[in-house]
Amino acid sequence: MLNIPTQSFPAPSSQQRIAPSGQSGRNKVALKPGHSLMDWIRFSKSGKDLTGLRGRRIEVTEEELQKHNRRDDCWTCIRGMVYNVTPYMDYHPGGEEELMKAAGKDATDLFDQVHRWVNYESMLKECLVGRMAAKGSTALKAIIPPPPTGLVPSTSVAPPDKDSRPRYDWFQTDVTVHLVIYTKRKIPSSGCTTVDLEARVLQVEVLLGKMSYIIHLCLAGEAEASVAVHTANSVGKIQITMRKQAKGKWESLGQPLEFHNTFQRKKDRALFYRDCVLVAKTEVNHNTFVFKLQLPRGTVMHVPVGKHVYLKALIQDTEVVRPYTPVDQNLTGPTQHSLQESDLYLMIKVYPDGVFTQHLNTLHIGDHLSVSSPEGTFSLHRLLDATNLYLLAAGTGFTPMVRLIHLALQDMDGIRKTKLLFFNRREEDILWHSELDELAANDARFQVEYILSEPSESWTGRNGRVTESVLNEFLIRPQGSKCYVCTCGPTAFTELTTGLLKQLNFSEEELHAFQG
Repeated sequence: MLNIPTQSFPAPSSQQRIAPSGQSGRNKVALKPGHSLMDWIRFSKSGKDLTGLRGRRIEVTEEELQKHNRRDDCWTCIRGMVYNVTPYMDYHPGGEEELMKAAGKDATDLFDQVHRWVNYESMLKECLVGRMAAKGSTALKAIIPPPPTGLVPSTSVAPPDKDSRPRYDWFQTDVTVHLVIYTKRKIPSSGCTTVDLEARVLQVEVLLGKMSYIIHLCLAGEAEASVAVHTANSVGKIQITMRKQAKGKWESLGQPLEFHNTFQRKKDRALFYRDCVLVAKTEVNHNTFVFKLQLPRGTVMHVPVGKHVYLKALIQDTEVVRPYTPVDQNLTGPTQHSLQESDLYLMIKVYPDGVFTQHLNTLHIGDHLSVSSPEGTFSLHRLLDATNLYLLAAGTGFTPMVRLIHLALQDMDGIRKTKLLFFNRREEDILWHSELDELAANDARFQVEYILSEPSESWTGRNGRVTESVLNEFLIRPQGSKCYVCTCGPTAFTELTTGLLKQLNFSEEELHAFQG
């Protein structure tokens, strides 16, 4: 079932904080005991007055907002709504300093840069002071909720070049209907199409670089809730096939719905959620599992390499959202048959104090989760000229590397060497250890090296942490080569590695940092 997102998540005007330069805008700090996310949820539900207004809602002028800019009296505005975040100060994972950047001002842009995946409306519900007072058309626009379909208005559609704009056509037989999309560009082998069909409403999204092409129709007749997607990658042609419930001819494909046939920037569109079912849970190591989620029967989702999805769950009456990068079933990658399967595989580490992962760990086979459409800024274009691909991963920062490894070895002949430098605490923490060793033994173009920070006495490999000397030794630039580096892990790891890479003279065009 399609679940249309609310205004709070994701913000149509925002984009996930993944900087090509590797800069991460989020600095986590150690919180005091008793100040975890779950502690905040309990505190916010305690019935205490967190606004300081004894239950009143007020209209806040810009002058009034600016007065509340101190540590002990901190208001901020997000999308036209004002919150007293003073009580939240000690619970904020980014620390007091980060939160004070939003004190007494409209922090919408700052929030969108760092926290796109956070459902602030639910998190700060009890801190709501009121609306910003309208100040001309700009203020009014800030508090008008988005259209109910979860798609942005046509006024925000980027004016693409006419020749590069995708187009579609359709044809039928007595028993089938075929929608054909001509993207006018090559399509990656991992695909880029998401199809949702429910109760005659068809929505198709095709991700093309920084752009999103959307088809949104109420079909002329009833179709079975099963969809097949076939892609001619080299010519950029996508064919979506549906079976009619009753034989016969349709007079048309259907009636256009809002924002049908639009071509817009990805960051300007909101995401759809659909209800998925947990069908399997496989142990990878002592604290990490692969969760297999089955998409609805009318949904086909091709998640491009390097992109992630958001999982959303209601935990103690609070919506909590987290991003996760799908992996393949194994390191050999998907088959043509699996591209038609309606399953997602997510490798997730369960943390002892992780609110969301602990919730996931309690789910039973058959339980449901909301899953978003693909999201993320990673682009394959910079790999097209690369001859050497270097992957730096720490812990579950390995997940975006899984499909990158398969892509480089199977589909990109120009990449002569793919090397993974994998950091973990102990040997038992290494994900897919034997699979990586087997791949390295069977393919001369792949190399993996492990570094442990807390090795056992029996460990014969390298130990230590990421340093400039370690990277300098690992990141060899053969003469005439073009190198590309991807890094992912905990925030501190990503920030440290990207800083070290810049010191080693890797440019922004040679680096991508996935947000951990």
